[in-house]
Amino acid sequence: MEAGPGAGADRDPLGARLKAYEGQPAAVAGAGKDPVNVPMIRHWCEAMGDTNPAYTGPDAVAPPTMLQAWTMGGLSGHEGRTGAYDDLLSLLDAAGCTSVVATDCEQEYPRPLRPGDQVTFDSVIESVSGRKTTKLGSGYFVTTRTDVRVDGDLVGTHRFRILKYAPARRTPPAPRPGPVVNRDNAGFWQGVADRRLLIQRCTDCGTLRHPWLPGCNACGCPDWDTVEASGEGTVYSYVVMHHPPFPAFDPPYAVGLVELAEGVRLVSNVVGVPYDKVRIGLPVRVEFRTYEDTEGALVLPVFRVVEGAGGG
Repeated sequence: MEAGPGAGADRDPLGARLKAYEGQPAAVAGAGKDPVNVPMIRHWCEAMGDTNPAYTGPDAVAPPTMLQAWTMGGLSGHEGRTGAYDDLLSLLDAAGCTSVVATDCEQEYPRPLRPGDQVTFDSVIESVSGRKTTKLGSGYFVTTRTDVRVDGDLVGTHRFRILKYAPARRTPPAPRPGPVVNRDNAGFWQGVADRRLLIQRCTDCGTLRHPWLPGCNACGCPDWDTVEASGEGTVYSYVVMHHPPFPAFDPPYAVGLVELAEGVRLVSNVVGVPYDKVRIGLPVRVEFRTYEDTEGALVLPVFRVVEGAGGG
């Protein structure tokens, strides 16, 4: 079934109201507040690092890209400004399109501007798009066209386009899942919270062990104390996680089995180099990172590749 001529307007009544502003003047008989002048040209060229000799000397011209600079009204604005453009923006604001971003501009230069030229200009609301959905949000592209003249002759045309939009709702990042803490490993995680990497040590045979256990798996003794690891180690093995995706993580990322200098091994993320540069044998050092979880701040140990030792 064919849609009737008013079907689009029915689906987007705001768009139909905005279209009515197309062709309406935004500024009439505006005048540059200063004639084209050498000091402004010099400041522009210094700021841009433009050393073109055409912009200096007795026959100097203004850089073409300064076109808009000669029409700017500053904080006090221009007397020639009409209410149409402000009305258009107010209509968009009332519809929730309260954010704005400049998207692009186009300029044409029929002839160069020279010091002493006094510019005048007229602006028109050239086009208003239909509703568009972007990553920033949903809204409308508004294009104005400014024709710049000197003594009635066209010297430049400036088209300026903005997106006036309602910001998209951002999904807050998923909280990092915390570890399962029980009576056997609570001492390890308390050490991590204090930014210390603690290893269990059997008080009978002196065997170090990780993960933490209620008793020594070498001699069976239930008594233990702890030693603080230096944090130095090497990548003993690793995997790169691509799937399944998990909300709190951004794949791909490297998960390593790190062998500490003390001889025990533990699993954690390997950071500091791209995931595809992680290699077995890379020297790493512990780093404590703070994440947000469902209960507040969460400190976790990760292992950063030692500077200068990135994988090939």
